[in-house]
Amino acid sequence: MKEGEKMKNEDTLKRLKIIAGHMGGVIRMVEEDAYCIDVMRQIQAVQAALNKVSAAILEDHLNSCVITAIRGEDPSERERVLKEITDVFETATKV
Repeated sequence: MKEGEKMKNEDTLKRLKIIAGHMGGVIRMVEEDAYCIDVMRQIQAVQAALNKVSAAILEDHLNSCVITAIRGEDPSERERVLKEITDVFETATKV
């Protein structure tokens, strides 16, 4: 793993751990019967944070794996990585 990739991984892990902490807070709010709108706002904040992490991972993937496959000689590999991207977006729109 290259130094830049290692730093990105560490940043991603840091962000995910912060999100996990926020989820713990949301769980406590529900356990303590907090006001519904406050809980929903915290859930929205967690969702936004996850979306940012997801977008960063996607950007890294596009700039590494996908570019490598597109520049490569294997047409089936190009099709495979493009299908993966399509599948991810189809799944995201079903949620």
